[in-house]
Amino acid sequence: QKTLEVKIPAGIDAGMRVRSAGNGEPGTNGGPPGDLYIEIRLKKHDIFEREGDDLHCVVPISFTRAALGGEIDVPTLQGKAAIDIPEGTQAGKQFRLRGKGIKGVRSSYPGDLYCHVSVETPVKLTEHQRKLIKELDEALKKGGSKHSPTEESWADKLKNFFSA
Repeated sequence: QKTLEVKIPAGIDAGMRVRSAGNGEPGTNGGPPGDLYIEIRLKKHDIFEREGDDLHCVVPISFTRAALGGEIDVPTLQGKAAIDIPEGTQAGKQFRLRGKGIKGVRSSYPGDLYCHVSVETPVKLTEHQRKLIKELDEALKKGGSKHSPTEESWADKLKNFFSA
């Protein structure tokens, strides 16, 4: 057994192989040794999930940030980048940051970073916070305009189902 140093090119992906010339099994009848092929396996990352040269990550935001909008910082391989969250952003909304993915072995340009929004509901509210949210809920119910697009379309479908 021996230890080898093998240069792994930037952007290599799982399942790709790296060849180490002359470091394989000895040749037959005293011939030269063959090549050693190393198959690449990637460790799961805490933040990013890779899909080709693109990266995906889940970005948690508060329900107030989702409702009111604003700028947030997201992690990239190059550091932080800002995303402008529009008012009324729904859970699952996807934001694309061009060129913030991985520059693959066979690519001229880096892939993209897709940030998927996860809207977090607050837990352990104080009585004052609970009261404010109840007031907001009542005001939204009385307002008459669409404040919950998914909920209202679901309610419309339900009404249509029973009235047909």
